[in-house]
Amino acid sequence: MSQKEHIEAIKEIRQMMNKSARFLSLSGLSGIFAGSYALIAAYIAYDRLGGIDEYANLAEDKYFYVGLATLTLVLAFITAYLFTRLKANKNRVKMWDETVKIAMINLGIPLVAGGVFCLSLLSQGLVVYLAPVTLIFYGLALVSVSRHTYFFIRQLGLLEIVLGLINAFYLGYGIIFWVIGFGLLHIAYGIFMYYKFDRQ
Repeated sequence: MSQKEHIEAIKEIRQMMNKSARFLSLSGLSGIFAGSYALIAAYIAYDRLGGIDEYANLAEDKYFYVGLATLTLVLAFITAYLFTRLKANKNRVKMWDETVKIAMINLGIPLVAGGVFCLSLLSQGLVVYLAPVTLIFYGLALVSVSRHTYFFIRQLGLLEIVLGLINAFYLGYGIIFWVIGFGLLHIAYGIFMYYKFDRQ
């Protein structure tokens, strides 16, 4: 076997190990749809609130906004599942294996912790902190899961954390930061993923 054949064999082994250790069936289209859902939800919230910083209205009608956020999250997860399943079937790979289970656990722990913390804030009327807290915990979840999927998911998570920290100093502009973090960044990264991986 020549040196060139040795190098090719090593490359193939590396690719096989990378595929088995990482969840690579995530679709860019799911990011685009999730971002679009977030933009629609933000518009509905803005319209109902009557302004960007009308947090008094948010406290008075908190169950509506909890329901809106929950619906947006559920739609995003359902869409991600459907597109991921389609991509996995297309690439003839297993969608649910040990790597995916570990990835979901690493994603879920910060999300659940952040969700419970947000419910605590909501119950005490501290609604002004919801936007930065959700951005920070979501960013932590992405950083946590990034070792099991595409490398740039970590970058997205870090951007979400930075946005949340900035928002913590500008508490009256939560909707704007939500639009950027959950809407525009998701769409931008979804488009990037789609053209870099899904179209191949």
